[in-house]
Amino acid sequence: MTETRLLVVDMQQVFADAASPWRVPGFDAALAGVTGLLETYAGRTALTRFVPHPEPTGSWVDYYEAYPFARDPAAQEQWELVPELAALDLPVLDAPTMGKWTPELAATLEEPDTLVLAGVATECCVLATALAASDAGVRVRVVADACAGGTTADHDAALRVLGAFAPQVEVV
Repeated sequence: MTETRLLVVDMQQVFADAASPWRVPGFDAALAGVTGLLETYAGRTALTRFVPHPEPTGSWVDYYEAYPFARDPAAQEQWELVPELAALDLPVLDAPTMGKWTPELAATLEEPDTLVLAGVATECCVLATALAASDAGVRVRVVADACAGGTTADHDAALRVLGAFAPQVEVV
């Protein structure tokens, strides 16, 4: 295991764009928080992107039936990282899942003993990633002001739930 690593979850156009059905209202504040962390974790940061599954199965079939815009070929640019992060020379891992903690991500981050998490949405992809990483034995620190949820209430509720996983998960 290695030292602490920063993982920035799903800071993508679809969550930043005011016209998007998945707009995260606190996205800009979360991006400012992320930007503040990048210097501290220079050389120890990776980014993730949610991407639609090419062949959904099981519950993902229901998901894409509920959110057909997610698989619209004409709107694939929505899955790009926001320009502020896309311009950086950082590893980017794509996944068609809410939780991003995978063996591939663990290897990219050099099997960290502590994972600092930031990104969107707190109640979805951040939470799912935090719980999977902590189940794998990684200490997780969720940076509250570098995350945002679909609503302020959802963000706050997710932080309360994450805090219940102490000491494995800590909200900072």
